[in-house]
Amino acid sequence: MDKSSGVGVIDKAAMVLDTLEAGPTTLAQLVAATGLARPTVHRLALALVHHRLVSRDIQGRFVLGSRLVELASAAGEDRLIASAGPVLLALRDATGESAQVFRRQGEWRVCVASAERPIGLRDTIPVGTQLSMKAGSAAQVLLAWEDHERLLEGLKNARFTPTVLAGVRRRGWGQSLGEREPGVASVSAPVRGPSGRVIAAVSISGPIERLSRQPGRIHAEVVVHAAQQLTDALRKTTD
Repeated sequence: MDKSSGVGVIDKAAMVLDTLEAGPTTLAQLVAATGLARPTVHRLALALVHHRLVSRDIQGRFVLGSRLVELASAAGEDRLIASAGPVLLALRDATGESAQVFRRQGEWRVCVASAERPIGLRDTIPVGTQLSMKAGSAAQVLLAWEDHERLLEGLKNARFTPTVLAGVRRRGWGQSLGEREPGVASVSAPVRGPSGRVIAAVSISGPIERLSRQPGRIHAEVVVHAAQQLTDALRKTTD
């Protein structure tokens, strides 16, 4: 599908914003991802910063700006969160475990939707909880498809290895055993935005005693299905 609107400066600005969907990005990474000239990308990025559509993190990298959150709120809904509720409830009921959706925000992953296991021992992660990008299957999934530079940066001091992330990319899902918290296991799969980039992770989590030491063998298929449902819901908004 031709994504060109015929208005060059708008199309180029949209390319910059699409690239930032994947997370913090240097100017060099923006240039490589968009294929635009460095002066053009720099000028566009600074203009978007002026209008708060883009901002800078503490390392000077470009990130999506607060104005986008305001605009999404004004539009009345966040498509991912709006679609997540019934999907997570079905996932919780199918697995018997708490289910969550995580988004990356800088150096953290944030729970943006959750369906808790109603009774018994459970891994409780309320909406709004910030967790590390250095441990857990959701962190693996959110990092696994990043470009080489971001991948290397994300692996510094991480509880998982490059081999683990290669397995996540090959299988299309991740699992963890006690990475984030002793005794807790999890399984996660990627949610992709309309551009095809990984923008979120769907997870289930609970005690290792119940999920076993191979939680992916038991639950990966249904978790991947839930992630695909959310991916499909996001793509429908662009049809």
